[in-house]
Amino acid sequence: MNSDFQTDHSAHRATPENFPLCYLAIDMRTPTNVGSLFRIADALGVEKIYLTGESITPPNSKMRKTSRATEKQVNYAYCQDPLAVAQKLRSDGYRLACLEITSDSIPLKQLSAGPGERICLILGSEKDGIPQDLLALADSTVHIPMHGNNSSMNVTVACAIATYEITNRMTSA
Repeated sequence: MNSDFQTDHSAHRATPENFPLCYLAIDMRTPTNVGSLFRIADALGVEKIYLTGESITPPNSKMRKTSRATEKQVNYAYCQDPLAVAQKLRSDGYRLACLEITSDSIPLKQLSAGPGERICLILGSEKDGIPQDLLALADSTVHIPMHGNNSSMNVTVACAIATYEITNRMTSA
C-alpha cells in the first residue's frame, strides 16, 4: 500500500535562500501577469523584480489576487526607464539575458548559469516584446524551443520555465 498523500499549505516551510537572479519586466500592463511574476519569484527564490515603463505596480487588487499577496514578500522596485535599470544592473555585475524569440536567440538550455553568477532575466510585454535597445544591450537572448503550432507562450509561463532552468543550474556544482 502506498503511503504517499497530498499535504496542505501548513506543511510547507519557507527557506530564506534567494538566488542572484532578478527580473526586469517591461510594460507589463496585465495585472494577472504581474501577479504571476511575484508568485513565481517567491516560489523559486528570485531576489528582486524591477517593474518598468507602463507595468502595473502594487497595490493592485487584481494583481494581488493572482500573486496571493507575495508582493509583500518579494523585493521589488519601479523605475520608468528599463534601459537605465539594465545599465545599472550590468554595472553591478549582472549578465543581462532577454527571454525573447529573435533571429539570434539561443535555446534556453545553452544559457550559461552556474553557481555564483548574477543574472537579470529581461521580460517584455506580450504585445510588444522587448525593445530593440535592450536586445542590443543584452549579453544573450534566449528562447524556449516550441514544438507545437504556436510560436510562443504566455510571458509568465515562459518566465517560470526559464527561472526553474536557471536556478537549477545555479545550484549545480
